[in-house]
Amino acid sequence: MAEQDVDPASSPIARFGAELRRSRRARGWSQTELARRMGYSNTLISYIERGQRSPTRKFAVKTDSVFDTGQTFYDLWRRIDRASLLEGFPEYADAEARCRRLRLFSLTMITGLFQTPGYAAALSSAIVQRGIITQAEATERLEFLASRQRRLDGKNPPAVHAVLDESCLTRTIGGPLVMGEQLYHLEALAARPNITIQVAPISVAEHLPFALPVVLLGMPDRSVLGYSESYARGHLERDQRIVATWDSEYDQLQMEALPKAPSLEFIRKAREELS
Repeated sequence: MAEQDVDPASSPIARFGAELRRSRRARGWSQTELARRMGYSNTLISYIERGQRSPTRKFAVKTDSVFDTGQTFYDLWRRIDRASLLEGFPEYADAEARCRRLRLFSLTMITGLFQTPGYAAALSSAIVQRGIITQAEATERLEFLASRQRRLDGKNPPAVHAVLDESCLTRTIGGPLVMGEQLYHLEALAARPNITIQVAPISVAEHLPFALPVVLLGMPDRSVLGYSESYARGHLERDQRIVATWDSEYDQLQMEALPKAPSLEFIRKAREELS
């Protein structure tokens, strides 16, 4: 039977299968030969290449070993396994991993990139308790968050400008100890040359331009993407007319928010009040 190629852009599973097929063909191997080297059936190899079967973590790790591709297939598997994430968020995460500049507005909760493990775990635990996700899905979310945060510690981290609504700092998540550590972490992040943190106080009132969390991503090709999310889903905005409006609104937000030094003092006082 002739091999049928699939559109790698159609889904994360299809992308994994297309890369598996491309790598196999580059080596001149048949599906039977690859199956022998991996210790799986050629039927399974065929299903995965056609996007008709989702690979397991073990399969992805073995594939990287056979092709000597580092974590290429493991990372592709993680994109498949992100099904527990909010709809639309994996697409944003891919853009976030490539962007050079991030401008964030957080409402209610501190943005994920700035969350400590304790703070993030408290949020995930609460979602598990409400029956929205399983513990396994919560663990996957936390691991994925940690992988995103590592970019801030890399050699070429993006420039990040974050405006945090006051509610992010006054809502005690995980108890005083966890929240205190989170606020201290924000102070440490604000000391980095590539990170700017401002606080939008409650007094901004009706002049707050955004009613939902918003992110503006400056991409390597100098384009700007927007991202926002509701309770049900996230959306990566590419329409430059809409993004331009968000960009203008974000400029207004920066002017309405406290300057850097007063913002840092606000965070410090919020932390001290937890003691």
